[in-house]
Formats: sequence, structure tokens, C-alpha cells
Amino acid sequence: MKLIFLLMITFFTGSVGFGQGNNYVQNYKKFDGLALTPPMGWNSWNRFACNVDEKLIKETADAMLSSGMKQAGYTYINIDDCWHGERDSLGFIHPDLKRFPSGMKALADYLHGKGLKLGLYSDAGSQTCGGRPGSRGYEFQDALTYASWGVDYLKYDWCNTEGLKAEGAYKTITAALRKAGRPMILSICEWGTDKPWVWGPAVGHLWRTSGDIFNCFDCVEDHGSWKSWGVMQILDKQDGLRKYAGPGHWNDPDMLEIGNGKLTAGEDRAHFAMWAMLAAPLIAGNDLRNMNQETREILTNKQIISINQDSLGIQGFRYSKLDGFEIWFKPLNKGKWAVSFLNRSARVKKIDFNWRSEDVKDEIFQKELSASILYKIKNAWTDKSMGTTKNSLKTEVPPHDVLTLILEE
Repeated sequence: MKLIFLLMITFFTGSVGFGQGNNYVQNYKKFDGLALTPPMGWNSWNRFACNVDEKLIKETADAMLSSGMKQAGYTYINIDDCWHGERDSLGFIHPDLKRFPSGMKALADYLHGKGLKLGLYSDAGSQTCGGRPGSRGYEFQDALTYASWGVDYLKYDWCNTEGLKAEGAYKTITAALRKAGRPMILSICEWGTDKPWVWGPAVGHLWRTSGDIFNCFDCVEDHGSWKSWGVMQILDKQDGLRKYAGPGHWNDPDMLEIGNGKLTAGEDRAHFAMWAMLAAPLIAGNDLRNMNQETREILTNKQIISINQDSLGIQGFRYSKLDGFEIWFKPLNKGKWAVSFLNRSARVKKIDFNWRSEDVKDEIFQKELSASILYKIKNAWTDKSMGTTKNSLKTEVPPHDVLTLILEE
């Protein structure tokens, strides 16, 4: 009888232990079916930094519609750092009500009513980079709060993370988002320090590959303990990473500086074209309310956007470089290709490219631009024909500018 009693205790305690174990299993996998093409939207940081409020966000949403940005594919309105107020006695975060008097739920409803989506920012550490309350220790509460507000996109930064390991910290916020139940894009903003391209595809939808972008075409801003990088410097940092990117999981070379006043029109074109070739998220960072026509035309160019949003989701590659002049190729759906001739130098570069004598192969994704196939050539910027690949391409590219073509059988 004693033996039976002991067996019964063992069975029930074992069952309870097993049950408790099941209750605490976490789902560290991101929401599937999101960001099947690189996300397109706007973020407040590059232009406004901490100067964000409800009025700015609503006016930006209105401008996204009136400017043609939404029609071009831009969807997300992402509020970066400094929206935070304080946590209440139970630890739940609230927005700064001086800046966002209507609250985030009302703002999300406003955006959703216009066919747009709301993104918010938080940080894996105790404080955000701007000194606001971070999510460390409050991940599940914050995820529940964001879900209740109707948030669609979370950018999760990496400041003030003493002692944390990146992969584990991002798995925690992913588990919290899954538990909250509202599908959200997770943007991993870990700056590439812990190789997020290796573990990020299962955890998030995009991951930063470098430190912050700097509004400069080809330079570095040294802050002492850290650096910001110009457009060309960040482009170089993508080398070797293309094999990790694809539908639902993207390398993120940071947000766009187009229209922020320090780049020339040619540099803005080069910036946009190369982010498209990289299959990078297209997150505008300018003041949408006050765009000039030139900026608007760059950001809404349908053919360049089609290169970025191509359903294959293959990141482009650098085919050659010489004396500040580079040629990049990107395989596209239905046998098409995108080609960008990038002039990083301060001098005009002449092109004499013989399509028939070049051997263009994408060894990683097993794609080939066949010299035996006659392709029609279209200028992606002007949407005009430039003949076929029967003849050599002979033209020139101005300094700090780009020529982008689409080849189609």
C-alpha cells in the first residue's frame, strides 16, 4: 500500500512539474507572414530627434497621403525615441501626455483610419538612448501595452544594456510580443555588434548592420566612443551579408537621409538606388510636410521602388569596382535584373559596358545574366528605353550620382 502511495505522489508531482514547465515555455519565433518585402515608411529620428509630438505625427500622416508616398508603398509612421512618459505604480508605460495628449491608442486609430500603420520605439536596456524608460524588466508589460494601443511595428534599440547578451534580450521581447498576441514587425537595432544577421532571422524581421547613419555622402562623424557613418561607408559595411537576407528577414543599413538638406540631388539618387539594390527597408527620415519636388520624385520613383520590393527578395551584389566607380547587379523576379552604375568619385565617369562579354553570375542564389539572351534596357529613373543588350552601353555618370537600369527579356 505504501508503494502505491509513493507511486501516486511521484505521478502527481511529476505531472504538476511537467504542466508548469509547459506553462512557462516561451515562443521566441517572430510573427510569420510580415515584411515579405522590405518595410516602407517614415521614422522621426533623422530629422526631428527628440522633438516629437502628436501634432507632428498627424501632420506627417496627412503629408504621406497628399505627397503620393502612401500610393508609392510607404505604410509605417514610426515614432522614435522620446515619446515616453513615466511608468505607473504597476509598471505600465504611458506616453508623455504633454506631447501626446490624446494618447497612443487614439493616434493609432487616426493612422489606421488613413490606411497607415503605427510604429513605436523602445530599448532593451534600462533607459532608451534619449534617457527615457527602457523595457528591461518590463518586456511583457510593454508588449501588452503596445498591443492594446494597436502598434504595428517596434524598433528595439540597444543603449544602456549593461551585462545583456543581444540574442537573449531580443528573444525576450519577441516572446513578449508573441504572448501579447498582436502581430508586429520587430526591428532589431543592435548596430551589428553581435552579428544579428546570424540569429536575427528567426527572432526579428530586420536588423541593423551598422551604427547610425550620418547625413553625409562619404564621411565619418567621430563622437569619441562611437561613430556615425556616411551613406557610402554604410554601403561598404554590407559586404558579405546578402546571404542572410530574404522575404521576412532583411539586412537594415539604417534609415534614409534623402531630403534632409546636406546631400545633393545626385547623392540622394545614389542613396535611394543603392538602398533599393540592397533590398533594404525604405524608411524615410525627412520632413514629409515640406518636401520639394525633387525629393518627392526620388522617394516615390516607381521603378526604383519596384527593384526594392521585388518578390524574390534577393539583395544585390557589387560586381566590380575601380577608381571610385562600381557596378552592382540584383536579380529580380521573372528573369529580370537591376543594374546600378555608381559613381562615388568627384569626376564624371564614362561607361562602355559590353553586355555580351561580361559573365554575371550570382553564385549564392544561383542566378545568371545570360550573354546569350537579348534583354531590353530601361532607365529606372526616367522609365525610358535605352535599347537592348545587343550593343554596348555607352554613356556617362556624373560625380556622386548613379545610373540604374532594369533589364527584361
